[in-house]
Amino acid sequence: MSEHHEVDSVSGRSTTGHEWDGIKELNTPLPRWWILTFYATILWAIGYWVVYPAWPLVTGYTTGLFHYSTRASVADELANLETLRGEKMKVLGSTSLAEIEKDPALLSLARARGRTVFGDNCAPCHGSGGAGAKGFPNLNDDDWLWGGSLDQIMQTIQFGARSGHAKAHEGQMLAFGRDAILKKDEIATVANYVRSLSGLSTAPGFDSAAGKKIFAENCVSCHGEEGEGNQEFGAPNLTDKIWLYGSDEATLVETVTNGRAGVMPAWNGRLDPVTIKALTVFVHSLGGGK
Repeated sequence: MSEHHEVDSVSGRSTTGHEWDGIKELNTPLPRWWILTFYATILWAIGYWVVYPAWPLVTGYTTGLFHYSTRASVADELANLETLRGEKMKVLGSTSLAEIEKDPALLSLARARGRTVFGDNCAPCHGSGGAGAKGFPNLNDDDWLWGGSLDQIMQTIQFGARSGHAKAHEGQMLAFGRDAILKKDEIATVANYVRSLSGLSTAPGFDSAAGKKIFAENCVSCHGEEGEGNQEFGAPNLTDKIWLYGSDEATLVETVTNGRAGVMPAWNGRLDPVTIKALTVFVHSLGGGK
């Protein structure tokens, strides 16, 4: 690297004296507009530090001259929105569920409010369209563990299932294998019998009479003699070909062996009563409500 400064013959500019592989570095100053812009950004940053929250402190942060907060701004916007909705939401709160569905204006309001709340709170489990997933019920069909009427849906939303709330649904599928109630071969037999109730194929050599006997002695009290289910216990209908966890033999064996005890959270207290009412109407309107 040469320390000799010279004037470049092509550009007419002096060099810095730095040279790499025959390439000489020109001593070209930055454009004045770039320098001024750079200084302007420094001044802007200083001003930003002064007027907006910026600097962390030991137990907090500087609030700035404007005392601006995005959280407070959002809270104000939501408060303004609730003020605009106020009268309509009061009407919604004082109207029965059945009457809301008969009134086009109230139904539209409830569905709009319910759709937003559903997306924020229910979609992670039930899907954005309520189609459900393995272990999470489809809210679009007419198959309900705890009932699909407006009042039943509202009851479920308010208090949940196995949520710990005193008014929650509490039915539970027993662990017949884990608790040594049934043997492995009996579990396989009754799993195949359950498959046969909805017209599914069974394993070679399946003994239907033995399966029916095991079912009658252990399952009828919840699922009914024909396997049609019982909403009082949250026992699913085993004849309608709608399966919450799956219908293959291995899944049914797993269900009978270890039981099922899915949890639906209680939204009472988390959501206000009017919002729960709107959410109830929205879920009912998805297509599967009775």
